[in-house]
This record gives sequence, C-alpha cells and structure tokens, in this order.
Amino acid sequence: MRQQRIWEIDLVRGAAILLMIMFHIIFDLTAYYSYQFNYLSGFWFYIGKTAALIFILICGISSTLGSAPFRHGLLLLGWGLAITLMTYLYQPALYIRFGILHLLGVSLLSSPLIRRLPPALTAACGFIVLLAGNLMTRMTVTTDYLLVVGLTSPSFASLDYYPLFPWYGVFLLGTAAGRLLYHARRALVPVRYQFANPLNWLGRHSLSVYLIHQPVILAGLFILTP
Repeated sequence: MRQQRIWEIDLVRGAAILLMIMFHIIFDLTAYYSYQFNYLSGFWFYIGKTAALIFILICGISSTLGSAPFRHGLLLLGWGLAITLMTYLYQPALYIRFGILHLLGVSLLSSPLIRRLPPALTAACGFIVLLAGNLMTRMTVTTDYLLVVGLTSPSFASLDYYPLFPWYGVFLLGTAAGRLLYHARRALVPVRYQFANPLNWLGRHSLSVYLIHQPVILAGLFILTP
C-alpha cells in the first residue's frame, strides 16, 4: 500500500522550491542580462540559503518516514553527477562538483544507519558537524580534493557548493526532528487547507521541478527580457 504523504512537509518543501526559483531568477538576470542584483550578500543571498536550509532539513525529516531512503539517495546522487557532467561541459570554470543534490544523496545513503541512533545523539552529532563546519570555513588548503568535506583551495569556485561540513549537520538535525515529531507517521496539522494546494504540488514534485526549473527560467527570460 502506498504510504500517505504528510501534507505540511510537502507545503514547506514547496515553499523552499518557490524561494529557490526566485533566487535563480535573480541570479540569471544578473549573470546573463547585466542586471545589478547582489545575490552574494544581503536579501537575495539569504533567500537562496533559506531555500537550501529548508530542503536539507526537510530531507532529514523525510528520511525517517520513507521506506527506501537508500534508493532515493542513489537517485539524487545520480542526478547530482549528471549535473556535474552537464555543468562541466557548459561552464568548466564553475562546474558543480558537490552541490545540493550530491549532499542530499550522500546524506540519504547514510540514513539507514543514522535512523538507528537515539534522536538526542543524532541531534548532538548534528550540532558537532555544524560547529566543525563553521570552523572549517576559516581554513584553506592547497588542493580541492577535500572539497566534499568543506576544505578547498583559495581558487575554488562553483555554481553550487554544499559540503558535508556544515550542511550534513542540518540533515542530522532534521533526522532527529523527524524521529521526535513524526514517530506516529501522520500529519501534525490535521486539516489540509485548500490555499496550500499549489505549494503542496511543488513539494510533491520537488525533484522534477528542481531539474527543469533553470532551463524554463532561462527560456522565459530569453523570450521576455530585451
């Protein structure tokens, strides 16, 4: 029997998708159409990071509810590697080596083991990873071979970069929250509101929307922007 989805999780994931689309419109206008938006700091920077934070946290929560997180992790990692190849062919100086899909894929591969830990221990590990990641952002190395864990050379640049430290810590906190909040595997908000249907749809189809949204945005801007 197909597992019933928890509507408020789809709602929040859909909101993250909407924030991500907004951020990438701003990014594309700046990168390809010479508009002067600052997406490296300030409002738009935090819009992008908020979207990523929600994605990773919700992925951790959802990993405690799904029956096949390992298989889902392989799927996301596979798409991440496909994006690595496509961005390398398109923009080799900034290609995506370990973006958010890579992070989510690797995180989900660890889920069958992490779910066996007590939630308090999982949360403690999450905070440790966050703290370690914060310290590592101040460090540089002479090679990019350690980029997966968050250590890069001063010359490193990428269109999308979410290393395990600190971001895996967010996934662990989501896993702990999922164990505590959704142990009964049902919605915390019993009434589903109709106004939320568009965001719920985005949340249910988040991977598909993620994979096609940039080509759609670029095509739309090409048509609409002088």
